Amino acid sequence: MTPVVLIAEELAPSAIDVLAYDFDVRHVDGTDRAALLTEVAEADALIVRSATRVDAEVVAAAGRLKVIARAGVGLDNVDVPSATARGVMVVNAPTSNIVSAAEQAIALLLSVARHTASASASLKRGEWKRSKYTGVEIQGKTVGVVGLGRIGVLFAQRMAAFGTRLIAYDPYIQPARAAQLGVRLVGLDELLRESDFISVHLPKTPETVGLIGEKELATVKPGVRIVNAARGGLIDEQALADALRDGRVAGAGLDVYTTEPATGLPLFEFDNVVCTPHLGASTSEAQDKAGLSVARSVKLALQGEFVPDAVNVQAGGVVDEDVRPLLTLAEKLGKVFTAVAGGVAASVTVEVSGAIVSHDVGVLRLATTKGLFTSVVDERVTYVNAPQLAADRGVEVELVVSDDEAGQDLVTVRGALPDGRTVSVAGILTTSGPREICKLTGVEDFDLDLTADGVLLFFRYPDRPGVVGSIGTILGEAGVNIAAMQVARRSAGGEALMTLTVDSSVDAELLSAVAAEIGSARGSIVDLRGE
Repeated sequence: MTPVVLIAEELAPSAIDVLAYDFDVRHVDGTDRAALLTEVAEADALIVRSATRVDAEVVAAAGRLKVIARAGVGLDNVDVPSATARGVMVVNAPTSNIVSAAEQAIALLLSVARHTASASASLKRGEWKRSKYTGVEIQGKTVGVVGLGRIGVLFAQRMAAFGTRLIAYDPYIQPARAAQLGVRLVGLDELLRESDFISVHLPKTPETVGLIGEKELATVKPGVRIVNAARGGLIDEQALADALRDGRVAGAGLDVYTTEPATGLPLFEFDNVVCTPHLGASTSEAQDKAGLSVARSVKLALQGEFVPDAVNVQAGGVVDEDVRPLLTLAEKLGKVFTAVAGGVAASVTVEVSGAIVSHDVGVLRLATTKGLFTSVVDERVTYVNAPQLAADRGVEVELVVSDDEAGQDLVTVRGALPDGRTVSVAGILTTSGPREICKLTGVEDFDLDLTADGVLLFFRYPDRPGVVGSIGTILGEAGVNIAAMQVARRSAGGEALMTLTVDSSVDAELLSAVAAEIGSARGSIVDLRGE
């Protein structure tokens, strides 16, 4: 069945084109609650902007949903915890509007400095009052940047071109990094006292709400001009109005508000306040970037790939192109480990060695964890809920990176079982033309060289003549075709491991019959088809 992508709000045509070839793209008015709840029941992916409310009820109604995508930066309208609990990935477009937002902050600052908005309105009323709208230059002034995240950095870089002195408050950035940007880090109090202009570029968190309030505005440099194009509520609106009224603050540029839509605020009564209706991301370029970004993320998610912009995946972030192919290998090794172990381990270690360790390979622990639980639980296991499934069962999954960067890249999954047994499986990637093939190189202490694909059967048994023929006969009579077979043993007549690749699934009864025939304590099966 072709996966269904439900688009609940307007999306750039270029973004729809990314999805149309591979998926069944459908549309619904996300503000029509009844229609949304009906249509989302058949959706594998849901794409929204800011108007559609995706709460626990919507998530519960979407039994097939794999990914929720917000074509923008914020996620205020998406219930991320509810999605996470059901293993639904949530993605957004965190960098789509950063240039537009930085430019909006600069536009507000320039407008406040030169009274652009009020002078324009006055002239359109038929007034010619040049002296009333005398402004100030930016060159040579001190600009305080509150928050040196991605947008704050872009803002600072552009303000440097005006010949300003840049200072910044951000407790989470190193002074050396700020120095590279030509910015001096200071405390918030010092920034307030020294700045001629202040621009806020912080996320909205419990710690940042009301960060600049009555107490802070009482300490500002007289005549300061303040800009907020980040999030509403970071500046206390009543305190700012009071500071404007008594002249401590000479002007303000605001694009965001504590409650939106915002109309009739006391701040709107001041001629020296420039107000815009949350236009930070309202450029055609930002809209296109947001749509394209989430469309690509949805495509990756529905194809079972790792999605860097997933906000509820523990190992989110950019995955190096050299590491990405190992995700499939690690997940397959997790599946094989659980099959061979015959249950859930008490603890698991993912060991990585080879040249690949020069990159960040932390995501391989997440991929392995996903594989470990795929056949253990009834619910769908994803990159989102795999860590929680492990935590709920008390399974610790640890990553160990070898300091030996020589040799071929090798991933080994090793674990301790509740009964004291230890199990290990290992694998590598090999190249065959344009394809990269996952290979099993070890199970327990047995060396293998087997493609990790299809349906695999494992049997440990006492080495003796006739075993291969017995297995072939039983499977043949059951209509199961053997595609590949490999036998490994410790010594002649000692313990042996037989691994078979078969063309169809094998039920528990047939698996037990084969095991009993060859004197194996138990057989194991793992289905790697569709990986």
